[in-house]
Amino acid sequence: MGQVTVRVGGYTHPVSCEDGQEGHLIALAAEVDRRVSSIRAMGGQFGESRLLLLAALLLADEIHDLRVELSRAKSAPAAAAPAADPALAERLSRLAEKIEGIAATLDAS
Repeated sequence: MGQVTVRVGGYTHPVSCEDGQEGHLIALAAEVDRRVSSIRAMGGQFGESRLLLLAALLLADEIHDLRVELSRAKSAPAAAAPAADPALAERLSRLAEKIEGIAATLDAS
């Protein structure tokens, strides 16, 4: 079991995690710390528990918005694939042949 000490809002907290997840946990704590710092920047005197509650509410609000956005994206009709353009395909084929011919000439040199 991994163990890290994270710093959030000026306070240190020892936290256990699965082995190999230490870096991820530190990154998560840094995100919470950014939220706490943004709340402090708004002014006012908050205790540690109040700061953490407000940071958690900000994160929960963001998760909610992302879930709504994901739900809308999943329910939206899929974009239609562009129609095949036979003329473009023929031009690309001719270009590929020319490029292969140039490459063969360069290889022969």
